[in-house]
Amino acid sequence: MTSEQQLQKTEGQFRKVMEECRTLFANKLHDYGAAWRIMRPSSVTDQIYIKANRIRSLEIKGVSLVGEGIRPEFVGIVNYAIVGLIQLELGFAETADDMSVEQALEAYDRHAQASLQLMLRKNHDYDEAWRCMRVSSYTDLILMKIFRTKQIESLSGATLVSEGIDANYMDMMNYAVFGLIKLTFGDGEPVAA
Repeated sequence: MTSEQQLQKTEGQFRKVMEECRTLFANKLHDYGAAWRIMRPSSVTDQIYIKANRIRSLEIKGVSLVGEGIRPEFVGIVNYAIVGLIQLELGFAETADDMSVEQALEAYDRHAQASLQLMLRKNHDYDEAWRCMRVSSYTDLILMKIFRTKQIESLSGATLVSEGIDANYMDMMNYAVFGLIKLTFGDGEPVAA
């Protein structure tokens, strides 16, 4: 497979797993509305931490006692990362009824597309290196990005040389997508069901 074909394969796989994430996001919007609009970005970061920490726990223990595996947690990280990007863009709301389903999906699609474009640029430069990584490494990288984000939040965004919170959310999302691609299309290491 040529390098160009591999990049096209990656883009197609990225889009496929993002369809799954978006479908869940849309279904939850139907059930709950945009209740997440009241969350401050730091709370979104903590929500992503809970999901990434659970993935790591399941990877280490090899078993889930509640019957939900790693895959739904990666989907949750993708969706919360996009929620975080929306919250950074718009600020948090005082009520959960300030955004329609259509507005939420439009914002979701815009941020998903921006993350796809970032992944394509980085993937070009790194030459598909992520495919040689273990799924557990994505988990550790997401956790590292969370701790970086928490530090930036504690500095009120006043960094000296680092990318901002938005870049960290995009990276968390892309690592979670890589995990989903490997778990969906193969090359993923065995994980708890």
